[in-house]
Amino acid sequence: MSNAATSPSARHYHLARTYFALQAVAATGWWLALMFSPEVREATLGGLNPAVVALFDLPLFVVTSAIAAAGYVPVIWVLIPYTAIAALGTTGYALATTRAGWGSLIMLLAMAGTIASGMILRYRRVPGELLLRGPFTFRKAPIATARAHLLRTLRQMAIFWIVFLALIPGMIWYYEYRLALGASWHSAVAGFGYGLFILGSVAAIWSAATMSRLGEGTPLPSAMPTRLVIAGPYRWIRNPMAAASITQGIAVGLIIGSWLTVIYAFAGAAVWNWAVRPVEEKDLHERFGASFHSYREHVACWIPRITPYRQD
Repeated sequence: MSNAATSPSARHYHLARTYFALQAVAATGWWLALMFSPEVREATLGGLNPAVVALFDLPLFVVTSAIAAAGYVPVIWVLIPYTAIAALGTTGYALATTRAGWGSLIMLLAMAGTIASGMILRYRRVPGELLLRGPFTFRKAPIATARAHLLRTLRQMAIFWIVFLALIPGMIWYYEYRLALGASWHSAVAGFGYGLFILGSVAAIWSAATMSRLGEGTPLPSAMPTRLVIAGPYRWIRNPMAAASITQGIAVGLIIGSWLTVIYAFAGAAVWNWAVRPVEEKDLHERFGASFHSYREHVACWIPRITPYRQD
């Protein structure tokens, strides 16, 4: 087998095509189930007329997914907008009527998968640079004191926590509650969540303080450090801030009893790992060269070392 056939771009391309093939098959199976199961029809369509939905969904979702699976890239500019409109429309209907909750959830997941796979099909890779725009663009930190870097980091962390650990999980919880999609679990799970949140928060603050003090910058994209930091929690794990944030997200889901929030946290880990991390590590390699290469070889991104890493 040639190197081109096994390159990352080829693997990403074939993975995207596989996703669209599975989506076409699953959507076809769903339409067949609608014909024979009133329960499936109620759970996914509620009071919507199946004939009217089929008029749009079969050609614009099922057929276009099959065409995308065949590798015809231009069809994504039909498939992505339709899937987004269908997902948002179904969700609006579900929230207004409290019916078709599972249909809403399925279409929202399909929207996420279609957008991600469509972009991979288009670019033959995960186009992380599309996410790193505006305030998320990588920039070197301006010259400032360690205290100024720390205060800037803490301010942005506070905004991050409010948005991603309070507002969005709150919206997800309401979505589950409104559509009766929630799950109940033992109170001990919430207690475990509190402990996990404290652990993640301590790790995040420790990481921020270490980076601000030694890196002459922040862990944030808009003010990247000007020095490679291999100290504090960075001796055990390569990106403790990302690991801490994902831990906090999972913890919030456990605390509020929202299984979708837990999935949201894992989805955030996937986005960071496959879209953001490659761009970030390319930047670090360009700026710090062999030092970062050696560090990356010895310290994992997600699994902490047993013993702290020490530079030679």
